[in-house]
Amino acid sequence: MKEVKITKKQARRFMLLKHGLIGDYKFADKQGILDFVRQAGCIQYDPIDVCGRNSELVLQSRVEGFTKQRLYSLLYEDRKLIDYFDKNLAIIRIEDWPYFWRYREAYRTGGRSHNEVKTVCEEIKNIIREKGPVSSADIGFNEKVHWYWSKTKLSRAALETMYFCGDLVVHHKKGTVKYYDLAEKYIDAELLNLKPYTNDFEHQKWRVLRRIGSVGLLWNKPSDAWLNIDGLKAPVRNEIFKQLLAEGTVLEVTVDGIKDKLYCLKTDWNLLDIIQDEPKLKTRCELIAPLDNMIWDRRLIKEIFDFDYKWEVYTPKEKRKYGYYVLPLLYGDRFIGRVEVVRNSKEKVLEVKNIWYEDDYKPSKKVREDIDKCFLRFADFNECKNVIYSKDN
Repeated sequence: MKEVKITKKQARRFMLLKHGLIGDYKFADKQGILDFVRQAGCIQYDPIDVCGRNSELVLQSRVEGFTKQRLYSLLYEDRKLIDYFDKNLAIIRIEDWPYFWRYREAYRTGGRSHNEVKTVCEEIKNIIREKGPVSSADIGFNEKVHWYWSKTKLSRAALETMYFCGDLVVHHKKGTVKYYDLAEKYIDAELLNLKPYTNDFEHQKWRVLRRIGSVGLLWNKPSDAWLNIDGLKAPVRNEIFKQLLAEGTVLEVTVDGIKDKLYCLKTDWNLLDIIQDEPKLKTRCELIAPLDNMIWDRRLIKEIFDFDYKWEVYTPKEKRKYGYYVLPLLYGDRFIGRVEVVRNSKEKVLEVKNIWYEDDYKPSKKVREDIDKCFLRFADFNECKNVIYSKDN
């Protein structure tokens, strides 16, 4: 295979084309949601909802016609997607359920308050068989036990443990409240009990390949993109990359100005051909999720896009440079700044609290008009009727 050499601009365009964030929309409607999750492997879930949850924010920037209800329907009505662990808690395809059996096995033999939880699991499952889906408020067991962040009710610990073990799935949600039902009712028996990649190394290899495809371009070095892949130490990762290259499933890419080699899927070769022809691509303005697949490796994004992004939601208020829930602002093939937007559901108003442009960027009148249109689309996504600006940006 010939060596691939590209510029930083071409690397940016490669990643944006891969993610459907430049040019015409690559993904549309419900099928587009499924197509993107198939490409990405998973979308990281986070419960914070200031202007949409992370998974919804990822999809609204890529999927034409996306609505929160369409994602909810695919998760809890059509059952084509499912909440489970991948890169932390995530949304995956139901077909990928078997590949994460290791998590389920681990929780069957350990976890916080394991002994207390174990004593009530069968009783709770019998309640579910009789009553149907339940939340932690429906079943009693109100005594407190140690849990992962603080003490919690035994009912919640037991339901979540059985969810971690794969005995239960999330049946539906009302706001942030989860209702659980028996997994066997919603996952085919063949998928429910299948255990692919019983060899640990082959499983790690599968997951590394999956993460490369999820981000688009990755390097062989420590990265947040590898989070939650157990045992992926440097020697193991080196051997995996060596084998993936030898098998021809990944390509090595040299980017001008970046000393480390980058890697992409062999199946993305066509995108490399496209960007090397320097095509004229439709400019889009999009708000990007804080835990977006494309920016999982913040150091890599700084190298390729010259954009230094930190999600400050866990930074003490007095130490924040920007704000609590701030989104990167993408325009064309570069990040031009970051935005703090807040949904006021009661008033059905989207408030743009601030826009911080990059130091070397001065928006033209046309850019400002495109940003305003982006905010109007974002307001519609958040079921808001109006956009208001707190400051003159």
